[in-house]
Amino acid sequence: MLSGPGEEALAGAFRISSVEKVRKQRGRYFIYREGQEEPVLSVHEDMLIRFRLLKDAWVTEEDLRLIETEDGRHRAYSQAIAYLGAKPRTRKEIERYLARKELDEETIRETADRLESERLIDDADYAKIFTSQRAGSHAKGRMLIRQELIQRGIGKSEAAEAIEAIDPDMEREAAIKAAVKRWPSLKGELRERRRKLAQFLTRRGYPSGVVREALKTVATSQEDNDGLDWLDN
Repeated sequence: MLSGPGEEALAGAFRISSVEKVRKQRGRYFIYREGQEEPVLSVHEDMLIRFRLLKDAWVTEEDLRLIETEDGRHRAYSQAIAYLGAKPRTRKEIERYLARKELDEETIRETADRLESERLIDDADYAKIFTSQRAGSHAKGRMLIRQELIQRGIGKSEAAEAIEAIDPDMEREAAIKAAVKRWPSLKGELRERRRKLAQFLTRRGYPSGVVREALKTVATSQEDNDGLDWLDN
């Protein structure tokens, strides 16, 4: 920052005429340039203190670019932290969210890198927790869970590792529970009801072997089981 009026002759330098709070934006301030009615920029109060942006202080064009860059980083990080406050997120979800805020790619990348270094986002841990929840209380099969992980930006190797950790017994029990709950609401002849149930379980991402076991539990008679051969195809 420039400190005295003797520097005024430097190209692009200006003196701050006033600093005012931004209404409805907590912690942000408008910086006004001498001779102009409109603010030259708005900054967070942390930038105000860091760069000593007080009335009568002098600012060069180089200072201004640095302040804008640092304020953008601060804004991106604060927005990302707020977004993470609702629930865990993947790196890709953070990047998409910040892109919607019209932040530049470099700032977004730097923010995501910082969050990873601080362990505030961890795609591998996210994949494991997400998979456990979906396979358990949400009664979803491994194929659908894998698809959901990929959609959230989890890498294929991390998604595969998380899927491999699913307990086969837990998955089978969840599928059977879902099948038993769904069965009474299905309409039609017995074979049609079985087909609808199989389609329901398949849509939830269960492998054909798990679907077969769930159907056998619901269709307990030998006559019922005779109609399951189509699942082998």
